[in-house]
Amino acid sequence: MRIEEHPIIDFKRGEKISFNFDGKTIEAYKGETIAAALYSAGVKVLGHSLFKNRPRGLYCAIGNCSSCLMTVNEEPNVRICIKKAEEGMIVRSQDGRGELL
Repeated sequence: MRIEEHPIIDFKRGEKISFNFDGKTIEAYKGETIAAALYSAGVKVLGHSLFKNRPRGLYCAIGNCSSCLMTVNEEPNVRICIKKAEEGMIVRSQDGRGELL
């Protein structure tokens, strides 16, 4: 699901790395955000709304909203749209209150 070629933008990908997301291994490229790696792996739902439990996906992708908050290496409420993926990190889904799912 990654864009491999583009007529204007030259993609310079880093080396392949992997991390754990809710018990699954996700491949990423060094320098890529966690959200980009998850989206490329087919993960479209990043959380759910607090009151009506509606699915939430990537929204702003610049760290201004709270649609992509997850727990990363046991630190809750990390904005994964701006956090770079790292080899071996552990990413977990959380609910709107910061509780792990």
